[in-house]
Amino acid sequence: MAGIGNSSVNISRGLKGVYFERSAISFIDGRAGVLRYRGYSINDLAQHCTFEEIGYLLLMGKLPSESDLTRFVDATRAARSIPDDVTDLIGTIRHGHPMEVLRTAVSALGSFDTDLEDRTPEKALKNGIELTASLPTIVATHYRLREGLEPISPDPELSHAANFLYMLKGVRPSEHAATLIDKDLILHAEHGSNASSFAARVVTGTGANVFAAVTAAIGALSGPAHGGAAENVMKMAEEIREPAKAAEYVRARRRNREPIMRKQLDGVSMPSASPTVIRQASITRAVGYDTPASMASA
Repeated sequence: MAGIGNSSVNISRGLKGVYFERSAISFIDGRAGVLRYRGYSINDLAQHCTFEEIGYLLLMGKLPSESDLTRFVDATRAARSIPDDVTDLIGTIRHGHPMEVLRTAVSALGSFDTDLEDRTPEKALKNGIELTASLPTIVATHYRLREGLEPISPDPELSHAANFLYMLKGVRPSEHAATLIDKDLILHAEHGSNASSFAARVVTGTGANVFAAVTAAIGALSGPAHGGAAENVMKMAEEIREPAKAAEYVRARRRNREPIMRKQLDGVSMPSASPTVIRQASITRAVGYDTPASMASA
């Protein structure tokens, strides 16, 4: 509690315990192991829907009809390509961290929007669809340029997940590989008011455009207490290499008073690790076998 003049105010660092909005988009109860999108259980959605259907559900508020889905898929596939100038920019900064490159490329994309002053919901929805479609292209382009390879243009015949793998590797993926990525994308499509979505809301609240808001969100996501934690967990897993060595690895780090990364700091107030556990259980059901925890991390 801090005093200001003759009055006192409560300081809620990290917005811990502060409720700032209601949302019908998602619901998370970590202790009960519940994650819902628009009222639907994530378990049902992961087992029976594609990422494209989930994208429509989250943006439009309902599951699509066959004709709705066709129009939505056509719109996303048409928006996958990125301007040559953005590709050149990615090449210039190809040695940067992937999150830094993604943040910069998204900001640059806004410069190619010819109607940024349009603040209507319809325009925001259009930009949201465009970014959903083009972000995998940015990531794949950066990966290939960093590896000294030529970028691969999107394949309009492939699904969102399959096209992402194709742009990364240059070969059409197996059905199993595409399905695994599709389910992983579904499980990470929405996570309520975590730090990155809150950052986007703050920027949007100033009247700024969607590209500015998403750029801010990516900046927040890159932090080690948010999305960056998953990267550190993966690095730790690579250091351990074999499950049998995990216990000794932990003991050694404790002896040396070194931190042990746990993927659990995800929200504005960094609550529990439960969303990761929910995701892992859901993807296990969806693909039919156990999946490494790193795949289920945000």
